[in-house]
Amino acid sequence: MQKITDVFKTDLHESLKDKQIDPSMLSPFQKILLIADGTLTNILEVFLNEPIGVIKLSEEIISVTEDILPLEIKVGTEVMKRQILLQGKISQQNWLYANSMIVLKRVEEKFRKKLIESHIPIGKLWVKHKTETFKEIVNYAKEPAGYLSDYFEIKEADKLLSRTYRVFSNRQPVMMITEKFPDNYFF
Repeated sequence: MQKITDVFKTDLHESLKDKQIDPSMLSPFQKILLIADGTLTNILEVFLNEPIGVIKLSEEIISVTEDILPLEIKVGTEVMKRQILLQGKISQQNWLYANSMIVLKRVEEKFRKKLIESHIPIGKLWVKHKTETFKEIVNYAKEPAGYLSDYFEIKEADKLLSRTYRVFSNRQPVMMITEKFPDNYFF
């Protein structure tokens, strides 16, 4: 009989294969951040022992100019594009960058309004509004920080780990989120 830890190692190694990410070089917490299907805000708050807030970098409502297959939407569909940082409220440290694309017609109006008006992380809004969600990770990556380096006070060539996932509600993809953090964080 195969041990659960062996199954976990196999699944994780398979998931990260060809992504330039060696799971043996990741801390246990980095592995959790990459594969967790819960809200990262709560996980970060526990690990860092500080409340986490949202810093909105940009937020705009647009009509897409091409079909987006992972979200199952066609040209002309209205979406909200949003870029945020998850920042420690005590340390003022930026811990995670995220960009998201949200299909507005697929989220309830109260949720949409809070998303626009507040600085509450999406995961906490799901809980507050009792939104049933299912997350499907579609990609992992390790890439140069580039312009995001300034947010983390690292060099442009330093690496970020990331994951991209789709969020389903009512059996429809309602958003796609990419979350990134420096590969030297969380050891």
